[in-house]
Amino acid sequence: MAVLAIDFGTSNTAAGVCVNGAPYLIPLEPGETTLPTAVFLDFATRKTVYGRQAARAMMEGSDGRFMRSLKSVLGTPLAREKRQFMNEKLTLIEVIARFLREIRTRAEAATYQSYDRALSGRPVRFHSSSDARDAQALVDLTEAYHLAGFKDVSFLPEPEAAALAVGGEGRNLIVDIGGGTSDFTLCDRQGGETRIIASQGVRIGGTDFDKALSLSHAMPLLGYGAQIGNEMGPGHHSAPRALFQDLATWEKITFVYGAPLLRDVRKWERLAPQPELFARLGEVLEMHLGHDVAYAVEAGKIGANGAEDGTIRLDAIERGLAVPLPRGDMRAELAEFADQIGAYAVQTVVDAGCDMSSVDRIVYVGGSSLMSVIRDKVEAQFPDATPETSEVFTAVVDGLALAADGAFARL
Repeated sequence: MAVLAIDFGTSNTAAGVCVNGAPYLIPLEPGETTLPTAVFLDFATRKTVYGRQAARAMMEGSDGRFMRSLKSVLGTPLAREKRQFMNEKLTLIEVIARFLREIRTRAEAATYQSYDRALSGRPVRFHSSSDARDAQALVDLTEAYHLAGFKDVSFLPEPEAAALAVGGEGRNLIVDIGGGTSDFTLCDRQGGETRIIASQGVRIGGTDFDKALSLSHAMPLLGYGAQIGNEMGPGHHSAPRALFQDLATWEKITFVYGAPLLRDVRKWERLAPQPELFARLGEVLEMHLGHDVAYAVEAGKIGANGAEDGTIRLDAIERGLAVPLPRGDMRAELAEFADQIGAYAVQTVVDAGCDMSSVDRIVYVGGSSLMSVIRDKVEAQFPDATPETSEVFTAVVDGLALAADGAFARL
């Protein structure tokens, strides 16, 4: 029986199988080989929808709960907290399991096959700062696959999977910058065979870029850093930062809504020297517009990554509300992330006992690898290497499909 290859990503998910020795990407939506890792619980229909349909429901203002970047909660206490979702209490592991079950169902419908075994991608490190959380994340994800109906699941680090899919002879450094993590694999490819030398990873990705830009550009329009008058006596204090931190974090946005917090914000509005800022924040909380803000920041980031400056447009909150995102400012604000990613790329080669000059090619995969500030930093560390862009959204699942056809054929 075939093994289903699944690249369960922070932002997007893909599935594939190997057909006649070549990877075949399964269309998880009509005409699409990737599915946004997004879930929407529709309160009106009492149904759960996924992917682009979930994002559309959120954007259209349907009554419900939208969740994205669920992969980022793996290994954290949030993953196992029971929460009320429509008429039942579930953990986020169970929500992830239902998403994976949907992937399985769609793959079976598209290929007329049944799958009870999976080969899944995984980051080299789910959590680079905690061995315990890193190990727990794999336990959580394994449990989600079993709850989704897979009897067996095995894992392959994502950059190592991508290394199997890229062509070209010589020594390659795979640089996989995804939504939640950055992963690196140094490998040699000769005669069509790939030999993995070393892999490294760090918990930095595109959602971290979004959070930083949101806090510096969008959240000040909602009161971040603003003053609130003291209820008793003169003086002021800064607005609590934790709310804005959560509102700028993709996987936490859906959990900031609630009547008690909204009442607090409306009180801040009455006490603030700039009440219009907290009035907007109240609108975001009351109308559940946090993900609209996150998508606007993401769009501004993509715009500023080009030749022109970007703009974060927040019309969902207030018509005409926008803040410029100059390209130079964005690069400066993301420079620390770029430095860390560049350092991990170098460390991968150092750990392998190889010279920087031995790297023939830098092969980029992952949607966030398209960020020029990241590429510039990595390429500065390897001036003799030729940069190439692979299939940024599907190289990992291509490699997983090839690996499933070979290493897992006997399972």
